[in-house]
Amino acid sequence: MAGKRSLTNLHLESLLQGRDMDELEQMLQPKLEPPTRSFMPLVKVNERRVQRLWKTVGEVPHPDILDDWTRHHLHDFNGHIENCIGSVKLPLGLVGPLRVNGLFAQGDYPVPLATSEAALVASYHRGCCLISAAGGCTSMLLYQALNRSPAFAFDSIITAGRFVAWAMESFEKFQQIANATTEHGKLIDVGTTVEGNHVYLNFEFTTGDASGQNMVTIATQAICDFIADECPVSIKQLYVEGNLSGDKKASAQAYTSVRGRKVSAEVILTPELVQKFLRVTPKQMTDYWCMSAIGGVLSGTMGVHGHFANGLAALYLATGQDAACVAESAIGVTRFEITDDGNLYASVSLPSIMVGTVGGGTSLPSQRAALELMGLYGTGCSGALAEVCAGLLLGGELSIIAAMASGDFTRAHHKLAR
Repeated sequence: MAGKRSLTNLHLESLLQGRDMDELEQMLQPKLEPPTRSFMPLVKVNERRVQRLWKTVGEVPHPDILDDWTRHHLHDFNGHIENCIGSVKLPLGLVGPLRVNGLFAQGDYPVPLATSEAALVASYHRGCCLISAAGGCTSMLLYQALNRSPAFAFDSIITAGRFVAWAMESFEKFQQIANATTEHGKLIDVGTTVEGNHVYLNFEFTTGDASGQNMVTIATQAICDFIADECPVSIKQLYVEGNLSGDKKASAQAYTSVRGRKVSAEVILTPELVQKFLRVTPKQMTDYWCMSAIGGVLSGTMGVHGHFANGLAALYLATGQDAACVAESAIGVTRFEITDDGNLYASVSLPSIMVGTVGGGTSLPSQRAALELMGLYGTGCSGALAEVCAGLLLGGELSIIAAMASGDFTRAHHKLAR
């Protein structure tokens, strides 16, 4: 338990009302009786198996979880979930259209966002409409790669060094093995980190139009199997992931390399447009941005921005991305400046957006439909999706910072959430 003495005492008092410490301790003890009966693990998804799980918990299938649409699409869930009992529904909103002038994205994009948070869609819609009124944002996919970092333990740092030397000589063989596991991914580089008698190999892959986590895991496992069989030195332990890759967690490493897609977007806004759409001046925007940037530094945030996670989570849910990857994708930098001619310059830079337009959840019926609504489903669309994503987040930053600068933030939530 951590906290100030006064808060700790208040918490203890609330727990002890009508009870003593012995009772509390008894509540926290392991209880082996009656024994727990685990649900039967079910990988395949069909009506019979779904009904079996509902029967196991002694419940009639709830019509809001197992409705007619879900029954009809149960076969589509195969390969996406285990122990399936139905589906949940989230409201889906539309923002924009967002005009993007990118290397891959060119045009006006309706952007679907799935959320239960009032004011989120309204805020992103406001920012996206402002960007479009200014002629659109410039958005650039800068680099794309995905890494997996197997870890190896040896008896000494000397043996670890010999392993590193052998691994570097074997890189072309690693490439052959990895590239044979997928038609879309390519092993393009490897980095090494030595910590005592431990070695981490940080393999870097391209993944085509897929987000690619499973792809690089399978390829890395194949390399590890080869290493286990052919390595000239004795390996004490081998793990396919040593937690160096930054998978599903914020990492400073993302700023110096890439995980997923590195993308940046910018827009220049006249004072008239800023006033019309946001009801503030460029100076109010930059004044608040400066203070909030320092606040972010003081709090130790990974990057400086307003709320990347809001837009990312809503877009990821709508389009079938791995929602857990918001943890690593929602880092980056927002920057506002006043140009020499008095306009507002705004940009976002995101070092590790994890998005794809094929594979994973993108093939689910609703998520595929959302991508098709944007014109971004399938092969050849992932670069455009990343650039649209950056433009969306730029719109969200413009809107939330204006709301803070003008004092409308609380009023908007009070109005729209009631």
